[in-house]
Amino acid sequence: VINAGKSTHNEDQASCEVLIVKKKAGGANSTPNKNSSTKRRSSLPNGEGLQLKDNSDTDGINLYYWSLFDGHAGSGAAVVASKLLQHHILEQLQEIVDILRNTAVLPPTCLGEEPDNPATNSRTLTRAASLRGGVGAPGSPSTPPTRFFTEKKIPHECLVIGAMESAFKEMDLQIERERTVYNISGGCTALVVVYLLGKLYVANAGDSRAIIIRNGEVIPMSSEFTPETERQRLQYLAYMQPHLLGNEFTHLEFPRRVQRKEVGKRMLYRDFNMTGWAYKTIEEDDLKFPLIYGEGKKARVMATIGVTRGLGDHDLKVHDSNIYIKPFLSSSPEVRVYDLLQYEHGPDDVLILATDGLWDVLLNEEVAEAVTNFLPNCDPDDPHRFVL
Repeated sequence: VINAGKSTHNEDQASCEVLIVKKKAGGANSTPNKNSSTKRRSSLPNGEGLQLKDNSDTDGINLYYWSLFDGHAGSGAAVVASKLLQHHILEQLQEIVDILRNTAVLPPTCLGEEPDNPATNSRTLTRAASLRGGVGAPGSPSTPPTRFFTEKKIPHECLVIGAMESAFKEMDLQIERERTVYNISGGCTALVVVYLLGKLYVANAGDSRAIIIRNGEVIPMSSEFTPETERQRLQYLAYMQPHLLGNEFTHLEFPRRVQRKEVGKRMLYRDFNMTGWAYKTIEEDDLKFPLIYGEGKKARVMATIGVTRGLGDHDLKVHDSNIYIKPFLSSSPEVRVYDLLQYEHGPDDVLILATDGLWDVLLNEEVAEAVTNFLPNCDPDDPHRFVL
């Protein structure tokens, strides 16, 4: 981890861990000791702790975790997230660890049901009987249960994606609950990579970026969330819930601020359902400040914040007002999956995660060039090659 060290109390945080996903001890009823069941490093070098191997229940799945948090308006949210987000991810995965391990069978739609065996299910009901679903005598033994015959097949990786999305939400809720007790300041973007069962899961909420460099080629693993890229989501929310604008903002976008002398004239604008532009007659309401204003790095939501996804920011208000910005900010990440087993990788292939501090000044290709020109000159076994 390389930190440019711009902030006194580091608003940029990173962490990296090896964790083991195990079934919660003692089933759902017990409340396990947080330390014992959630975080266990790999076996000790001298082989202690290997006696447990024969009991398959104690065999967890290894999880490798890397994360990057770009804080703003204080370091609190970034610090808390860098210490705790991995435990939320672990907690979500613990509940499904048996399903993930059993790759031969698709995840059950409803927990506790026997997985469907196509062979025993060949006696399909006639169409009429299946639609009736046993209307005649509810609960009688001969009544077949109503079944929908089209059922979505959900692959295992979708469960991991869902676990990560849920973990981000839980992390954000925890910051909200505890922010006053622990004085958790500000907010942060979050970029997380989990390596699990042969696949990399890259979850991004914010404007940081992840790229894979494979054989000199750049593979983007995330996209940035900014007021401009999320314009339609933000405008739609404001259109549906106008009270969030506190009577000071308009959800419409104009090429520039509308002036009073332009009321009654026709001016270019766009709404949430438009990617193009059209003309509209300017009304009094259009004189309000636009929900999204500015271009590129200067674009802001409600003239206040330049990122639209991340964690924290629960107390953030528009300057000198009582208008909260949090309803427009989402803690939901976009998760992309990269199957490591699908490709051949050499010792110079890397995954790079960086905040906008890097991407604002260098293109993907420039970063790739710097890395691919440097790494081949180092011994692949030199532990310092990546730092250098």
